[in-house]
Amino acid sequence: MFRKALSCELLWDGAVSGVVAESQRWILSTMQKCGPELVTMLWRILGNEQDVCDAYQDTFLQLAHFQGGRKPEHVKAYVFRTANNVAISMLRRRMAERTRLSRPLATTEAENSPAEEVDSEYLQEALRRRMAQLPEHLRNVVALRDLAELSYVQVGRILGISAGTARVYRCKAVQLLAMWMSKEE
Repeated sequence: MFRKALSCELLWDGAVSGVVAESQRWILSTMQKCGPELVTMLWRILGNEQDVCDAYQDTFLQLAHFQGGRKPEHVKAYVFRTANNVAISMLRRRMAERTRLSRPLATTEAENSPAEEVDSEYLQEALRRRMAQLPEHLRNVVALRDLAELSYVQVGRILGISAGTARVYRCKAVQLLAMWMSKEE
């Protein structure tokens, strides 16, 4: 898929250069700089070409409309965070649709009891709440490393930190979450 995008790059540059206002050219340069890494991350999260294309498009549409077209202070971080959020939302919608479609099927005895389902939902919600309470630098590392499945080197490059620092931040985040979740039980 990315080869298709690269082969069309010259056509894109020629067609867009006359159309895009000077104040929005930074979006095109961001697409060129972050494109390969962004596509890789989206492929790891979503796993199919159509969803990757949709998430990529949504990400850059949100960037173009950020505060009325203004450039964010940390463009690369904004792009990756937005792409991550878009991809996760797509996965959640997909899972909700699967769940909705599977509901009418007859249940079997092997399935979880209602009490176990409630416990599982409670733990998931508790983990979401605790993740939201993590300091932003720890939460960013966990999202990119565990949800996007990026390497520590890639995480460090995106966040502007070293790979070793990314490892330490993830370790601290996991320790905090474990401590908080043990108190939750």
